[in-house]
Amino acid sequence: MENNVESPFLTYNDLLNNAHFTSNVEDIPPINGINHLIAQFGVESTKLWYLAGPAIFTTVSQYSLGAITQTFAGHVGTLDLAAFSIANSVIAGFSLGIMIGMASALETLCGQAYGAGQLDMLGVYMQRSCIILLITSLIMMFLYIFATPFLLLIGQTEAISHAAGKMALWMIPQLFAYAVNFPTNKFLQAQSKISVMSYISAAALVLHTLLSWLLMLKLKLGLWGGVVVLNFSWWFIVVAQMMYVVSGACGQAWSGFSWAAFSNLWGFVKLSFASGIMLCLELWYFTVLILFAGYLKNVEIAVDALSICTNILGWATMIAIGFNASISVRVSNELGAGHPRTAKFSMVVVVIYSFIVAVLLAVLLGIFQRHYPAIFADSFQVQQAVYALTPLLALSLIINNIQPALSGVSIGAGWQVAIAYINIACYYIFGVPLGLILGFVLDWGVKGIWTGMLTGTVIQTIILIWICARTNWEKEASMAEERIMK
Repeated sequence: MENNVESPFLTYNDLLNNAHFTSNVEDIPPINGINHLIAQFGVESTKLWYLAGPAIFTTVSQYSLGAITQTFAGHVGTLDLAAFSIANSVIAGFSLGIMIGMASALETLCGQAYGAGQLDMLGVYMQRSCIILLITSLIMMFLYIFATPFLLLIGQTEAISHAAGKMALWMIPQLFAYAVNFPTNKFLQAQSKISVMSYISAAALVLHTLLSWLLMLKLKLGLWGGVVVLNFSWWFIVVAQMMYVVSGACGQAWSGFSWAAFSNLWGFVKLSFASGIMLCLELWYFTVLILFAGYLKNVEIAVDALSICTNILGWATMIAIGFNASISVRVSNELGAGHPRTAKFSMVVVVIYSFIVAVLLAVLLGIFQRHYPAIFADSFQVQQAVYALTPLLALSLIINNIQPALSGVSIGAGWQVAIAYINIACYYIFGVPLGLILGFVLDWGVKGIWTGMLTGTVIQTIILIWICARTNWEKEASMAEERIMK
């Protein structure tokens, strides 16, 4: 792709007229003075939001499919809400974490290959990922089939376990949709083709909301109607995205189905597994919070209140994952193109915006703290429990918005293995035990469990900031070149 821009700064029109941003533009020079800083910040902001805007909308829309079903479930009954919360958060959430995590290997490989101009490999990478994730889905399906005994084993009540177990069986088609959806997402994302994903997700969200209202409340089919609609909505997204890919809109990145997708699978499995472990440990973290709530007094109230808070936190986290997706594209593209200073500056810009957005969300939550619980549940006891947890929820919004952006930098640079070890230490060796001590030993209840686990997130975020600050980005660019060649 030719680029006639002589300076290292692209205009907004340049951004809109180019398929991607690494192009042949040289790496940015060292920042020299406040005017240079402001100018470069404006350029990088435009590049970031060009990607982040549609990415945020797409992730929020796709997450909202389950969240909307859960919201309607709150108006069906407390047991129904608790059962769907467990099935959606524990069973489907466990699988979602694995699928998104393993597919995130494509963010490193496709992003760096695209930056280096090796477009023909993107389609092969996507097909390899789909093969691996479909095989993983066959294995994960047993968790859905035996969901009831699994939930009983980890201490959930008889009523919730049986209701959630029946629901999990109906959610199996959604599992296989994950296996195709997320590799396709990463394939399109690496090429900055995020707008089409947002259009498809918007259409799915509108259909899902209307059909959920119709089947769950109007036709009185309850949660079973909601789960059927949820399966339909996910497969609608998968089919629409695949139709776009095979239509020829991706150019050299898609040259059709290839037997090459079955070669070198083991090397791909290793990176996918490392990516899966890294992201799963993050996504499962607050699922653990809901599980522990099942051991508290007034279990249905505790689980319902926490599920509403984690529902809201999940929506906010999807915004953060939008930043995660955009910065992984920026970092991987720039490292693949041999632009280490641009990659580093992109990281700084995304952290600043993540913090600003998080503070705005926390302020909005504070303004409407006496009103929003009624949207999610009719029970006054549940509403009061949610209101009491609002300060912790607001603090979590801020911390959980910065951390995924830094994780996106890690994915773009290919640090998945190292970050997985950090996640294990901060979350599960430190955060979870501290939460159990505060919640059960010191009898702080839900607030204690949440406080301990949030402390683990804070420590992990501090470590990520330290790693990013000390990274030799020139060396990372060289390693990206070696990875692509291999």
